[in-house]
This record gives sequence, C-alpha cells and structure tokens, in this order.
Amino acid sequence: MKKSSSILINKKEISAIAIGGFDGMHYAHQKLFENLGTNGGIVSIESGFANLTPKSYRQEYSIYPIYYYELENIKHLSGNEFINLLKEEFPNLKKIVVGFDFCFGKNRENCIPQLKELFKGEVVVVEEIKIDNIAVHSRIIREYLKEGNIKFANKLLGKNYKIFGDQIKGQGLGSKSFVPTINLNIEDFLLPSEGVYATKTIIAEESYNSVTFLGHRATTDGSYAVETHILGKTIKNNYRTVQVEFIDKIRDNLKFDSFEALKKQIEKDIEIANSILK
Repeated sequence: MKKSSSILINKKEISAIAIGGFDGMHYAHQKLFENLGTNGGIVSIESGFANLTPKSYRQEYSIYPIYYYELENIKHLSGNEFINLLKEEFPNLKKIVVGFDFCFGKNRENCIPQLKELFKGEVVVVEEIKIDNIAVHSRIIREYLKEGNIKFANKLLGKNYKIFGDQIKGQGLGSKSFVPTINLNIEDFLLPSEGVYATKTIIAEESYNSVTFLGHRATTDGSYAVETHILGKTIKNNYRTVQVEFIDKIRDNLKFDSFEALKKQIEKDIEIANSILK
C-alpha cells in the first residue's frame, strides 16, 4: 500500500487537517484521512513513542503532506493557544478531523467538546473502529506484534507490517554452512517476537520472497540478530537500506543440538515460507 506523495503543499493552501500521533498509519488512521478532501494535511504530534512507523516513514502511507510537531514544544500550550497556533500555521483552515478519544492542550485538559467550542470551523469526529470486534489502536497492534501474531496485526494495520534497516556484516556462517543471509541493523522500529517469519524483502524497490529470522542466535554465538534470506535468488546488496515486510510467523526461536539439526530446520523453514508466499 504505497501512497506516498512528493507534492509539497504550502500550509496556506491547507483547508482541512487530521490531528493525532498516527504511529502505524493503520486502518483507523486511514479512515480519518478519508475526511480530508482535496486540500488536506496531517498534523502528527511526535511524542517520542512512535515505533511502528517512526519519523518520516509515515509519509509512505499518505497522499497528504504530513507536518510534524514535537509534543515537548507544544505541551505547555492551553487548549485555546493550541487552536490559535493551528489557525496561525494554517490560515485557510476550515476543518479539523480527529479520533473519538482526541484530547489536547496542557495536561490534555481539552477534548472533543472543547475542540468544538474553540474551533469555529467544521469538526469531524471519527468513532472507534473495530475489526473482528478488536479496537484498532496502535498500542493493541504493538501487543499483537510482540506476541508474533503478524497476520492479525497486519489486519488491524490494513497493510503488511514493515521495518527498515541497514545491512551489516554477519557471522559469515550463512553462506558457508547454511544459506546466504542479509544481516540488518534495525533502529527505531518495534521488532516482532523472536522467531522465523515468511517475509517480503525489498531492495532497491524490488520485492523478493524471503524468510527472516530475528532473535538471539542460540545455536551459534548467542547474539541478537535480524537476518533475511532471499528465496531462490542470490542478491548482492552492497550495504544498502533494506525493507522487510512480515507476512506470517513460521515458528518461535529454538536452540538446536548441532549445526546439522539447525540446517535441516532451516530447510523446513524455507519450504514453509515458499508455501505461504506462493
């Protein structure tokens, strides 16, 4: 679901904004954005806790420009001061779109009633959205990822969970003793529970079926690693940024009595990943 737009819109042209944290840019967030119309923009409040789509990674999932505001810089503002800031930043502002639990101003003392009172334009409130009777919230998605329940986390996200990382040098065992892997250093992103996953690995905008391990290498050196193996191809990556989309979990992380046992399990993992991704 690649929606990113390179179009830069002057703040003076923005007539509608959606306000929130928007970590994950998930299904419920997209429902907010559907109310923005033509000259819309997104105001993302940066609390420092975003780890599903940290920083500017959110832009990939929006056709609207995103404006980032550090919570630390605005948390002292009263409700009225915050609304005045928005009107000053977006002089043509006529509509504000928020979720049902939106609060703002110093100590979060203002919520929906105060927003409607302080802002004289249109206020659209999107009610809580559920999928399979589960509320779609970033904190709930995080819990499913931590459990390794990738399929349901993806359902709530409305897309495949994706992380970005930089290639680093690995142990060198993969290509010699097992299968070649691309070893990754991941920063800022929440990692799912330890184990082996059927994934899509994206290098230079090309997507490849893959199997990805993340966790402590219990059978070898015990260190934590994130490594992905491209199925059926040998890719020379040359230390580029790599994206990994998680499709389904194959198994938990295990310790094996021998390299041979580990190698046999890796072969099974590849077979299962091929079956999931075919």
